Amino acid sequence: MSSVVTIEAQTRQATGTGGARAIRREGVVPGVVYGQNKENQFISIDPRSISKELYTPGFFSRLFALSIDGKTQHVLAKDIQLHPVTDAPLHIDFMRVAKDSKIHVNIPVHIINDDKAPGVKKGGIVNVVHHTLEVICPADSIPSEIVVDLAGVEAGHAIHLTDIQLPKGVVAAHPERDNTLVSIVAPGGGAKAEAETAE
Repeated sequence: MSSVVTIEAQTRQATGTGGARAIRREGVVPGVVYGQNKENQFISIDPRSISKELYTPGFFSRLFALSIDGKTQHVLAKDIQLHPVTDAPLHIDFMRVAKDSKIHVNIPVHIINDDKAPGVKKGGIVNVVHHTLEVICPADSIPSEIVVDLAGVEAGHAIHLTDIQLPKGVVAAHPERDNTLVSIVAPGGGAKAEAETAE
């Protein structure tokens, strides 16, 4: 489980497109906080306070403590606009969550032991079908990743949702689908499939 990182922010008075532009000219990032049937809060954030977190995997699946003018509330990042050239953050949306609530969140799928898979050793290719998995979990116990172990997996076989053990307190949001998460495609399988499609 990830530790809760604090992000410092300040209330901003200037709102709307013009207000956001003015905030950015001052070298800070405009944002908004919404949810829990409360009024939206318009904020500004020093980009240095979020740069490290922004480029850490799982930014949208981590609980943050957002300190606005010294008052802290727990939030999830829900959307971010980036500059098309520099990738600098232009605007961030946060959603309030209660620490004791259960939330839906997409967690990155992390593959391990692919080099030990018999199917890979025989020339098979690892095919990651789902890079994230939607789960329901306590807001204060969001897993940083869902681990899929490929040790022992042969070519032509796949790992489904029901094949993995989720962390304690975490359940799949759509267990009825039993999605294929990862498969090992047999050597030549891709070419064969393309040939069959062409026919």
